[in-house]
Amino acid sequence: MKKKLKNCTLMALTLLFVLVLCNKTNTAMAQSETELYDMVWRIVNSKFLDQNSNGQDWNKWRNKYDDKIKTPEDAYVAIDTMIASLNDRYTKFVPPKEFEEEKSMIKGSLYGIGIQIGLRDGKILIISPLEDTPGDKAGLKAEDEILSIDGISTKDMSVEKAADKIRGKKGTTVKLLIKRKGTENKTYSIVRDEINIKSISVKLPENFKLDDKIGYIRLSSFMGKHSGQDFKDELVKLKDKEGIIIDLRGNTGGLLTNALDIADLFLSDEIIVSTVDRNNYKETAKSGRSFISDQHLVVLINKGSASASEILSGALKDNNRALLIGESTFGKGLVQEVKSLTPFGAGLNITVQKYLTPNGTDINKKGIAPDIEVKLTDENIKAKDDVQLKKAQDVLLQMIKNDKMTANR
Repeated sequence: MKKKLKNCTLMALTLLFVLVLCNKTNTAMAQSETELYDMVWRIVNSKFLDQNSNGQDWNKWRNKYDDKIKTPEDAYVAIDTMIASLNDRYTKFVPPKEFEEEKSMIKGSLYGIGIQIGLRDGKILIISPLEDTPGDKAGLKAEDEILSIDGISTKDMSVEKAADKIRGKKGTTVKLLIKRKGTENKTYSIVRDEINIKSISVKLPENFKLDDKIGYIRLSSFMGKHSGQDFKDELVKLKDKEGIIIDLRGNTGGLLTNALDIADLFLSDEIIVSTVDRNNYKETAKSGRSFISDQHLVVLINKGSASASEILSGALKDNNRALLIGESTFGKGLVQEVKSLTPFGAGLNITVQKYLTPNGTDINKKGIAPDIEVKLTDENIKAKDDVQLKKAQDVLLQMIKNDKMTANR
């Protein structure tokens, strides 16, 4: 009897110990996730561009969620709700899984169909398909609206959730219902693959013959760590050409340093871009380190050209170094800083500055207008008739001709 009583007592003590341990674990988890929320808030309060945002009331948000954060998911919801109040679609909390994928993209590869998406007016839009990816080969275009993913409506869906559904294992298929202006809605079945982020290409559109006097470089992304150097290597190969076409169509941006490095190749001791922070502190980046080309220059832009693409094209335009041909750019003139939320494995992309072109133009939501507007219609695309590239070549040839006429006078 005593032995049974002893065993019961031991079991009771063990159970009590487990309950206490579980309670301590849950408490520690709650404190940990609350610390994550606090960390994000401290960054927002000290870094976010708009100090007058409604989201800046620390006590309001802190008191609202202080006793409700018990799990990582609770913290994520609280953080997302708080960030939504900032009214800035580019500031976002990135959970651990997505943050790892972002870092993979910078390193150079990921799995999916190769499209970059964004949220505008509550709609999930394709900003641009990456060149030679499944999405590009399937015929997806900038400004296409994604209505559903595998039959699930994107209404009220976040960009992060949409991206998560589009990504997947190599060889699997994702179905996107696409709405495109002027056409009927269409379902695209696209097989996922490994996406190698290639920044530089000299591949010309099919059936296009480039004049021997002209060189062509397509820059599809500023994301790669070595995009600036890769561009320089290609430019050096074209040193004997009299004119250069830089194709930034569909380039949604990437690392600011790459835009500065490439602008440096064409400008000498001139302003490339200025940034203004929340305290109206202005910093100006000037060229002068790597100038190697004084060739005639034309830059191709369209509505898929954003961020770093707008910095480069704006710098070349305002300094009268290049003519811009095509359509007005996307209009993303904000600087994001990527913060690693150690030790939680998550990240925070936060808007900390805005860009100004050398002439002081704020491009956010307005974009940069081309010097010569040339629209690429659906009919042009179907006929594989790149009228923008043709115009760029014609303009360069005329510049070269004018130079020779002037020299012969």
